[in-house]
Amino acid sequence: MKKRNLVLSLLIAIALLLSACSSNTSSGKEKKDGKTVLRFATWDAGNTLKIQEDIAKAFEKENKDVKVQVEAYGDGFDQKIAASFGAKNPPDVMYMWDFTTYHHSLEPLDGYTEEDSDLNMDDFYEGLFNYSKVDGKLYGMPAGFSTMVVYYNKKLYDEAGIPYPQDGWTWDEFIENARKLTDKSKKQYGFAVTSEPDPYDLQGLVWSNGGSFISEDGTKIDGVMNSKETVDALQMYGDMIKEGIAVSTGGANQQSASEIFKANKLGMLINGVWSVKSYTDAKVDFGTVVMPAFGSKPVKGLINSSSISIAKDSKQKELAWKFVKFFSSEQAIKMRTADLPVRKSVAEETKVTEDPLYSPFYTMLEKADNSPAFLLNKNWNEVNRNLSAAINAAMIGQDTKPLLDKAVKDSEKYLSK
Repeated sequence: MKKRNLVLSLLIAIALLLSACSSNTSSGKEKKDGKTVLRFATWDAGNTLKIQEDIAKAFEKENKDVKVQVEAYGDGFDQKIAASFGAKNPPDVMYMWDFTTYHHSLEPLDGYTEEDSDLNMDDFYEGLFNYSKVDGKLYGMPAGFSTMVVYYNKKLYDEAGIPYPQDGWTWDEFIENARKLTDKSKKQYGFAVTSEPDPYDLQGLVWSNGGSFISEDGTKIDGVMNSKETVDALQMYGDMIKEGIAVSTGGANQQSASEIFKANKLGMLINGVWSVKSYTDAKVDFGTVVMPAFGSKPVKGLINSSSISIAKDSKQKELAWKFVKFFSSEQAIKMRTADLPVRKSVAEETKVTEDPLYSPFYTMLEKADNSPAFLLNKNWNEVNRNLSAAINAAMIGQDTKPLLDKAVKDSEKYLSK
C-alpha cells in the first residue's frame, strides 16, 4: 500500500505541458499474441507486486482472450501517471489515491456500480468511499486501507506498572502514561512526535477535538484551521515535546520512531498497519489500541487508502470495468494478503477483526466518516505548504495559534482560485 504524500504542483504543470504538446489521438485496442491487452499500473514492488501479477493471471484465466500488462511504476508512480495522462496514453486501469488532482482524467464509476447489482456495494466499508469521491462522483473502488492506531510496548508498560490501554481511553490518560514511561537516564520516552509531520496524518487528531483544517464545503479556513479546537490538538503534541515526555523523531540526525520502538526505548507511537509485521519480525512485545478521546468527544478515524480506477482515455472501458470488478471481488481481496480486507464478508471470513493486533484498525475505520482536506479543495497543495510550515514550527516549541493565523492569512488567496 502506498503511504499517502501530497503531489507536488510541479507534476500537474508537467502533465499539462505534455497534454498541450501531445496529439488528441490515442492508440486503439492493443493486441498481443491475438489477445486484447489491458494495461494496469501499480506502485507496488517486491512481494506486493507479485500479488498484483497473480491477480492479473487469475483474471486472464477467466478471460482467455485478454492479456493484463502489469506496469510497475514503483516510487515514480505519480510522475509517470501524470505524464501518461498528459500524453493521452494512460494505462486502462491504475491504482489511485489523489483524486482531487486526477479526477478529470478518470472515468466516473457510478454508472457501472449502479448497473452491477451483483457487486454488492453494501459489502464494502462505507468510510472508504469518502476517499475516492470528488463532487459526489465515485472515481475509484477501494483496494486497500490503513487507519491510524496507537502501538504500545508491553515490556515498558509492565516495567512501569501501568495497565495496558483499552478502547475508550483519553488523551489525559495517554499523557499520564507517557510521563510514567519516560526515563531520560535511559533515553527512554513515552511517545514520539515526527519533527516534520505531514498535516494529512494529523487530521484524525484534529477532528477528534472538534477541529479541522478546512470547512466541510472546502471554501473556508479562517476560523477553522486556526480555531481553538485545531490549535489545542496540535499544541498538545508540541507541549509533550517541551515537557520531555515525547521525543522528536525523523528529522536530520534523528532516529525514526520505529527504530526507537524496536529498541524498546519508546512506550507509544501512532502508526498504520504496515508496522505490524515489522515489529513482529523484530520480536517487540507490543499491542495496538484505538486512538484516545478528548474527554467525551467522539474519536475520529483517518484513513490511508488505495483505490483502483479507470482512465477516461481508455479505449476499452467495459473490459477495464470487468477487471476492476474482479479486483474488487472476494477472490482477489483474499489474494491481497498485504492489505486489510476492504469487504466486510472477507474480514468476517478471515476473522481479521477478531485478531487483537488488527481489530483496532477496523474500529477506527468505523469512526472514519470525515473527508480529508485535500479532497475538499483543488488548491489544497498550495494551502498545505503554509500549514506544514506552521505545524513544523509548532513541533519545535513555537506557539501554535499565531503560526496557524499566519498560515491562514498566507493561504486564503488560494481558496477562490
